[in-house]
Amino acid sequence: MTTPDPDSKMRILLAARKLFATKGFDGTTVRQICEEAGVNVALVSYHFGGKENMFPALFDSFFFPNERIAAINREMEPLEGVKLIIREVTRFRGQDPELISIIQQEVILNTSRVHKIREHVVPIWNLLQYWLTEGRTQGVFHFRSLDTAFMSIVGTLLFHRDSDYWKVMKVEEHISMDEMIEDMTAFILGGLRVQAS
Repeated sequence: MTTPDPDSKMRILLAARKLFATKGFDGTTVRQICEEAGVNVALVSYHFGGKENMFPALFDSFFFPNERIAAINREMEPLEGVKLIIREVTRFRGQDPELISIIQQEVILNTSRVHKIREHVVPIWNLLQYWLTEGRTQGVFHFRSLDTAFMSIVGTLLFHRDSDYWKVMKVEEHISMDEMIEDMTAFILGGLRVQAS
């Protein structure tokens, strides 16, 4: 028996990410993934044990790493913490729009796979809630409802602004990642009624 090409596992994951983003998890077959990856169908079983196990492998391989989140200093100033989350989530969206699309589909459909997404995203959202609470206590942020402020920020950060649906509404040329982060930060901090210093 020959040993599979070590790159075949990554090619399968990249193909799965692309197809899950465009066709959805349930709308994608193992055969389509293997055709996209240019590998034999048997390699899915060899590397993952089946399609269901490819989904968590995507998040373990490509998602904002939990170790990096754990290393964030929770005691930083709330304003700096919220800015950090805006910056990191916006950068991640730009770097991996396919994974963002998969997350959005799974959340909207409330699939059984949402628990895997939660493992990766809840730590950063917990930090956001913590910094919002601390910032309100310190008088840095001004909002009535933590839930409304939190969900408004998450919605702003994760809104699927690059979908074909919205293209007809866009009037500006493409902006850089730094400009996007600057705009998102100003918008969110304005909503939190942060006083300019």
